[in-house]
Amino acid sequence: MSSPNEEKLTLTEAFKDNVLYRRSSIFYILIFFVPVGYILHFLSPNATLVFITNFLAIIPSARLFKFASNQLSHHRSNEILEGLLDVALNNFVELVITIIALAYGQIRVVQAAVLGSILFHILLILGLCFLIGGIKILNAKKKKLEQDFSSSSTAVQADSSVLTLACISLILPASFSLFVNQNDPNANDDAIYRISYGTSIVLLITCVFYLYFKSKSHKELFNIETSKEKNKYLNLPYSLILLIVMAVIIVFSAILLVGSINGVVESNKISKTFIGVILLPIVGHIAKYINIFYIGSEDNKDNKEKTTESEEKMENEEKTTEMMECEKMMAAKTVNSIRSSIQTAIFITPLLVILGWIINKHMSLSFLPFETICLFIAVMFRNYLLNVRFLFKFFYFFTDSKTNWLEGVMLISTYLIMGLAFFFYPDPPEL
Repeated sequence: MSSPNEEKLTLTEAFKDNVLYRRSSIFYILIFFVPVGYILHFLSPNATLVFITNFLAIIPSARLFKFASNQLSHHRSNEILEGLLDVALNNFVELVITIIALAYGQIRVVQAAVLGSILFHILLILGLCFLIGGIKILNAKKKKLEQDFSSSSTAVQADSSVLTLACISLILPASFSLFVNQNDPNANDDAIYRISYGTSIVLLITCVFYLYFKSKSHKELFNIETSKEKNKYLNLPYSLILLIVMAVIIVFSAILLVGSINGVVESNKISKTFIGVILLPIVGHIAKYINIFYIGSEDNKDNKEKTTESEEKMENEEKTTEMMECEKMMAAKTVNSIRSSIQTAIFITPLLVILGWIINKHMSLSFLPFETICLFIAVMFRNYLLNVRFLFKFFYFFTDSKTNWLEGVMLISTYLIMGLAFFFYPDPPEL
């Protein structure tokens, strides 16, 4: 819903502001891979080449889709409906890729992709937020040693609880398959599917309550203000046209991408698990987080020497405001990364299980033991870094909720170690 503080943009102005004059605009060059990917699909027998070109084609398409989705949000008024649309649109690429893979019967790829999405957000993206944000405030004129997330600590705590529930729901079916009597595998499999279907329904209901909590009853806790400048946005017809065009491009590129996975696995001797856990989350989500590298950085081409004390004071005040704005934006990215992992865990994963049930492509929540261990480690490590101070705060040992760049390094290192392990991890024999 538009407000008095918002101004409509023409399509040309939006293109200039968001494509031409942004540092991240270099990624839009990859849009030329869209026709290349389609052409190679028909002309080249090389599955790896088809996979790479369509992989690269989806990244700028997803970024433009995200831009159109953000513009469309200005025209929505119902908060709960807006929350549901945000979950679907913010994870559109992941939904499209996993649904297509499910329709093709690539259950191993689907399971690996949803697990990889959670790991991608709570280890790599969260680690980048801590690392880049920590470096920027450390190198600022008014040096700070730690980023302060106290303004969003309540939201982080609530999100952590939901993510822990999601982790439990994914661990229990795997534990069931490991410890229940294996004398009758068919009966065991049937029980796992029934548990997965029931758990998926519970998770989807929990997702609705979570959206109500976030969008309605405790809305104030989840609002992180960044800039108070006048917002500019596209009108409704332009937003819808751009959204639909990018959606169609993403769907066709995703079909070719998923269709080439078997050829890539056979020709390059890598596992479907590695493709799902590491590669597909990158193509599905990297477009949303490119801006992390550019937050708080501006082109200071006209830095003139200050000659008066008042001018120097004004410059210091501007730098302080800039740093605070950078910190708020990093806090928003941090919360968004956690929220995206929650959306994958309590919306996308159970939705895929139910959809597989409907179309007779049986997918369960029973992940491989190694994957389950990695998920547990990632969630517990993330909860430790974000919540240990909150627990101590209850006992009055600490009174802050801060992070530093070294914690970002630890999260990224954990992700890289897991990625290396998944590279050598073989697919189950039956696949």
